[in-house]
Amino acid sequence: MTRNDSTATIETTRIEPDPEVPLIRLTRDFAATPEQLFRAHTDPALFARWVGPDGMDTTIEHWDATNGGSWRYVARRDGVDFRFRGCFHEVRPDRIVQTFTFEGEPDSVALETLRFEDLGDGRTRLHAQSLVDSFEGRDAWLRGGMQTGVDQGYAKLVALLSSGAA
Repeated sequence: MTRNDSTATIETTRIEPDPEVPLIRLTRDFAATPEQLFRAHTDPALFARWVGPDGMDTTIEHWDATNGGSWRYVARRDGVDFRFRGCFHEVRPDRIVQTFTFEGEPDSVALETLRFEDLGDGRTRLHAQSLVDSFEGRDAWLRGGMQTGVDQGYAKLVALLSSGAA
């Protein structure tokens, strides 16, 4: 399947590191409209219900999903806090551009772009990419449990979408 082939379904998340720049691409199909996926990514109450791996309790501390807005949340597991923050550069129904920082590594800021491709029949393909500042940083993300967090988070998102909550 080629990257732009909209006929084949992507039921699991494809995570692809770019060989030439420190970038990670994620692709996943959802049985949801672009509007539903957009809402799940911009509504703080919905976002907190699905983001991250199982066993994490997410609390939104600040959330302004508008052009120029910012966000911050804390994910907790077993009494340990993991804090994340960023800025929304562009928020529109088909695309979100934002920064992403894990506060445990404040010098490492990623630029993320999410795009919602309408496949028709109530299905949407999410295209996401994260550009980090180095290959070492990118590879650390990949080794640090990114696949597990993404897979478990998107499984929760699928359940949320199936329930009609988004």
